[in-house]
Amino acid sequence: MSDAFTWGPATGIGSMPGGDAREAAKTVTGSFESPGQGMPYLAELPARGPGADMIGRTAGLLVDLYARVEPSGWRVGDRPGRDTRRARAWLGEDLDALEEFTQGYQGPLKVQAVGPWTLAAALELRNGEAALSDPGACRDLAGSLAEGLRAHLADVRRRVPGAQVVLQLDEPSLIAVLRGQVKTASEYRTHRAVDRQLVESTLRDVLAVHGEGEGGGATVVHSCAPDVPFALLRRAGADAISFDFDLLTERDDEAIGEAVEGGTRLFAGVVPGVDGRLSDPAGSVMGVRTLWRRLGLNPGTLAETVVVTPSCGLAGASPAYARAALAHCVRAARSLADNPE
Repeated sequence: MSDAFTWGPATGIGSMPGGDAREAAKTVTGSFESPGQGMPYLAELPARGPGADMIGRTAGLLVDLYARVEPSGWRVGDRPGRDTRRARAWLGEDLDALEEFTQGYQGPLKVQAVGPWTLAAALELRNGEAALSDPGACRDLAGSLAEGLRAHLADVRRRVPGAQVVLQLDEPSLIAVLRGQVKTASEYRTHRAVDRQLVESTLRDVLAVHGEGEGGGATVVHSCAPDVPFALLRRAGADAISFDFDLLTERDDEAIGEAVEGGTRLFAGVVPGVDGRLSDPAGSVMGVRTLWRRLGLNPGTLAETVVVTPSCGLAGASPAYARAALAHCVRAARSLADNPE
C-alpha cells in the first residue's frame, strides 16, 4: 500500500437493495462525493437473483473454473454456462454504472469479492460436497480467484484512472472453517477444521494480488461473524479489518489494541443494515469511543484509525433506508473526528 494512500472516513459494505445498477451507483457515489466524506464502492445487487449473489458474482470472476446453479447451491462445472454468463453480464453492468458516476473522481474506491475460504465452503464440487472437503480443490480455487481478481482490479483501474482501489475480501464463513463447523452435504457431519497456518497463507496469497507493481493498493477483510480472528488477518496482510461492532466482546480487546498499535485500520459496523430508527450520529459511535477509553488509546487516533460503516450489507434494507444509512455513516464519522472524546 502506498504511503500516500488516503482512507475515506466512512463507506458501505457492498450490497445494496433493488436491481437498478445506475440507481445504486448514483446512491453510493452521491453519498461519498469526496474522499473527505467517504469511500465509494462497487455496489452489489443480489436481489437480481443467482449470479448477482455474493457467491455467484465471485464465481463469475474465476479463471478456468466455472460454476452453475443447482438446487443445493453453486456447483463447479466443466464449461461456462448460462449462470456464468449472467454473473459476468451483471458485473459488467455494475462496472459501467460505476464508471459513469465516477468521471473525474480521484480518491479511494472499494471493490468486494468473496474470499477463498468462504468460497470453498459455499462452492460445491461435482460430488455435491463443498470444495472445502478437498485440499487440492481449495488450492485450485484460491489460485483461480487470485487470477480473476488480478484482471478485475486492472479493469477497475482502467475505468476509473483516478481511483486508489481498495480490495475487500468477504469472509463470513472464516470462523466456521477454522473451527470445523461447515456442514457436509448430508448435514449430519461437519468438514474438519482447516489448519490456521494454511488459512493464513492462502489469504495472504490472494490479498497479495493487490499489492503487485505500481498499481498496488490497500486491502480489507470483512467478517460479520462473532470472534473475528484479528491477529490472523493482520498476519495475512490485511491493511484493514471490517466487522459488526455489536458482536465484539471484551475478549476481543487485546487483539483490537494490538491491531490499532500495529497500524491496522478498523471498519466499524455501527449503523444497522436493515430498516429501523437511526440514533443521532454521536450515539452511533459512542461504543467506539468507549472501546478507545477502555483500551487506553489516544482519542486523537480515532479519526485516522476508524472507518464508519453499516453493520453488514444493505441488501435487506429499503432503498430509502439504504440512502439514509450511508449518509448517517458520513455524519457519524464526522462526529468521531470532531469530538473524539
